[in-house]
Amino acid sequence: MSVTTTTAEDVSLQVQRPAPGDTRKPSSEIERVRRTQAATQRVLLVVPPIVLAAFILLGWYVSTASGSVPGFILPTPADVLSSLFDGLGSGLFLSNALVTVQESLLGFCLAVIVALPTGYGIAKSRLFAASVQPYLAAGQAIPAIVIAPLLVLWLGYGVLPIIILCMLVVLFPMVITTALGVQTIDHTLTDAARVEGASGLQMLLHIEFPLALPGILAAVRTGLTLSITGALVGEFVLSGNLGLGSLVLQAKNQFNMPLMFATLIILAALAALYYGTSWLLVKLADVIYY
Repeated sequence: MSVTTTTAEDVSLQVQRPAPGDTRKPSSEIERVRRTQAATQRVLLVVPPIVLAAFILLGWYVSTASGSVPGFILPTPADVLSSLFDGLGSGLFLSNALVTVQESLLGFCLAVIVALPTGYGIAKSRLFAASVQPYLAAGQAIPAIVIAPLLVLWLGYGVLPIIILCMLVVLFPMVITTALGVQTIDHTLTDAARVEGASGLQMLLHIEFPLALPGILAAVRTGLTLSITGALVGEFVLSGNLGLGSLVLQAKNQFNMPLMFATLIILAALAALYYGTSWLLVKLADVIYY
């Protein structure tokens, strides 16, 4: 059956029944199926981690409450929560977390300033790559605990050597990821831009940078998350008096296991915050460039 209406502008509207044997689903049903699948995927992303966390907490509680594991090895969840709330209420965790955040962000920013141009140079110049890569590999092979005494001799104790050590820890993966992002640029697009007259800084900012942006963002996300590790390594080996790393060392020396576990919870929350911030950077780049 079809119904046709005609206006003065000769616009026709036809409504047709599906032909016999047509098994295609209506668009509304397809959309409903898609929404159901999306909801199922969201549930699968959330439920398994929650279930796993519940099993871990249950096993933790049972093992400590039954006395199977002594308290000096594994504290009870109640003791950890009590230490966590006490540290939050007194400002102990906040003051030390701010120091660690400062060290990690400054080390990360220094790494960005060095890593992005270095990665670009490695991808664009064979001579530069041949000159720099052996030293990058050697620097990555040397443990941070070996470099730390040199930094103390040159810079003394304090925040500055920790920032430099954090930058060194973060630098290598950022350089490699940036170089890979630049190397994977489609050369047909850059060749077409050159034909249109693009060159120099214009080519870099408007063509190469957007095309290499996925690799650059991967480098930034890796470096930002890893910067916490760099700051903690610096606090461990340089014997800082402040920071979450020094708080862990103090808890270890005092055999205060609840404080140590509470500090680890703060570090996990800080790492999650950094990861969420890096995810927002990716979404912002999608809005701006795509």
